[in-house]
Amino acid sequence: MLVPKMAAFVALLRAVNLAGKNMISMADLKAVAQREGLSEPRTLLQSGNLVFESGSRSSAALEKLLEAALRRELGLSTPVVVRSASEWRAAIADNPFTREARKDPGHLLLMPLKGKPAAGGLAELSRAIPGREKVKLVGSALYLVYPDGVGRSKLTSALIEKKIGAGGTARNWNTVQKLLEQLEV
Repeated sequence: MLVPKMAAFVALLRAVNLAGKNMISMADLKAVAQREGLSEPRTLLQSGNLVFESGSRSSAALEKLLEAALRRELGLSTPVVVRSASEWRAAIADNPFTREARKDPGHLLLMPLKGKPAAGGLAELSRAIPGREKVKLVGSALYLVYPDGVGRSKLTSALIEKKIGAGGTARNWNTVQKLLEQLEV
């Protein structure tokens, strides 16, 4: 009997464990993944980062599976973005801000998107940037540079999603690299 080859994936939960809202322990996240048949689940930090292995399911199918399981088992209704290991590596390789990745990785964010941006959405977003922030779209990933920090910026997730017409969740470049390391384990 042939055993299906397992592929590695990254799942990013949006807006969990922020200011006491959408609280989830990483132990609970791992347990949900295990109950859903995802192999070797491991978490990174407390911000909803999960690396796991799965058989022949697509990233989109895994997003739906995790969103439904989190809602059903923990009462947590939050978007989940899933990328395969090869998609994650491609997003890293496609980074248009290589200088910032080297010199200031804490202020460079990767925002994998759940949907396709609206036509003209990136141009509209670029016009709406209130400060020194920079943004570029490559495929289904948005790259954002916050030279003055994310916390004080008016370039918020809500503004980004309103202008581009697609949702996602962002991680700083340090976390992006740590997730890559977890995929390689």
